[in-house]
Amino acid sequence: MSDHVYKKLELVGSSTTSIEDAVQNALARAEKTIRNMRWFEVVETRGYLEENKLSYWQVTVKVGFTLED
Repeated sequence: MSDHVYKKLELVGSSTTSIEDAVQNALARAEKTIRNMRWFEVVETRGYLEENKLSYWQVTVKVGFTLED
């Protein structure tokens, strides 16, 4: 077993298509500046309404990444 230390970052992704796309959008943006991402957890899901119709999804994810030495 390795002795890694992790940090968690909370992000909110959005998509007009699906919950899965909202997660992918958050992770795709995070990978531009965060190295060593290892896992994520979905902590909140909600839909945004406009004129009583679903406009887009918002998904809050916590991303875990390994801290560098």
